[in-house]
Amino acid sequence: MGLCSLSGFTLVLCSFVHFLPGSGRQGMRANAAAHAGWRPDGSHGPCYCDQACAHTLDCCHDYAQACPVISCVVSQWSVWSGCAEPCKTTYRVRRRHVVQEPRNGGEPCPPLEERAGCVEYWSQQGAECKQSLIPALITTGGFGKARKKRAAADGNERAGYCVEFQLMAITQGCLHSHRSYTHWMRYLREGHTVCVECQHPALDSSSLHCYGDGSGSKRNQLLHWQAVGNLQCRGTWKRIRQLDTCSCPSVHSFLFI
Repeated sequence: MGLCSLSGFTLVLCSFVHFLPGSGRQGMRANAAAHAGWRPDGSHGPCYCDQACAHTLDCCHDYAQACPVISCVVSQWSVWSGCAEPCKTTYRVRRRHVVQEPRNGGEPCPPLEERAGCVEYWSQQGAECKQSLIPALITTGGFGKARKKRAAADGNERAGYCVEFQLMAITQGCLHSHRSYTHWMRYLREGHTVCVECQHPALDSSSLHCYGDGSGSKRNQLLHWQAVGNLQCRGTWKRIRQLDTCSCPSVHSFLFI
């Protein structure tokens, strides 16, 4: 119920009801108070103080003042929360609350919650998450021979391995690399199979794996990679299989860093 004045001296109680397009007046205004008075168009007759009157053109003359349209008002966004679960590709949340509810046909409230993708690489106990969740850092396979020579000279050469991935998503930054040392990134194409070699010194001495190689990941799980030398070149891929040696063409062969 709300207060509406039909003249400069009289206040009457008016019932606010929602107008449903296409519905008849009978029943819709069963509880609305109708009074003889002046309407905004200058005509005289039954007038109403409800949300329907704006559509049926029979509002009371002071409807705009007595029954103002009030839109929803919300607060500022809160800060982003942490990831919903550690060691998982999940989401973070921010929220806001309603400061003023809408009235008399005002604008409805916007969404009060937003979510964004999120990954945390450390558990709540401070332990490092599985390697499969850590983005793989890759570079061109052209450095492979020099790396093996250095490992052999130092006596640190270990048996490495190769992992095949199917590229699923690639940022545009990979295609817009104009420096000579980033040209290899142009061979990254969605849907292509690439080979990434794990060798010393990227091969971890304790786990005997390279970070980001997808070991322990679920079948068809999306994994993340980042190109070394261009922060704008990154994407996702799916692990296909692990091999002793790589068999991809040189332009599609890369190294874990």
